[in-house]
Amino acid sequence: MAYLGTHLYSCHAIPFDWNDTWLVVVSGDGMNFCGHALLKAGYHYFHVYGWNQPFHLTEAGYQRYSKEGGKTELFRRRVHIPNPEGAQRKIESLSANIWYWLAIPSNCVSYVEDIFLAGGAEDSIFSNCPSRWE
Repeated sequence: MAYLGTHLYSCHAIPFDWNDTWLVVVSGDGMNFCGHALLKAGYHYFHVYGWNQPFHLTEAGYQRYSKEGGKTELFRRRVHIPNPEGAQRKIESLSANIWYWLAIPSNCVSYVEDIFLAGGAEDSIFSNCPSRWE
């Protein structure tokens, strides 16, 4: 299996930069033509994959994830987070639990969107197919 990052159990030691937040969408796996969504805050990336704890990647880890997984970055888009404390609380809350992937209602999109919305972002996704957000 390709590198996915390290499991995210707590965010306390991670120096977040919510003033430098991005939606990053990469190509999907297998029959997933919609792609895969990640959140980037400063130097750090976060995402969910399957039934696991969320994953954390540094910039070097993201490059490894992309290379080993055969990922192509489809696009990245800056997202304004007016309430960094809300986003921080949400990602901390989500990292404390196993993520149960349930296709449409609970996937990489809903993970990223939940954090963005908790941070007060007005940038809603409206689709569970991240490659259509651009």
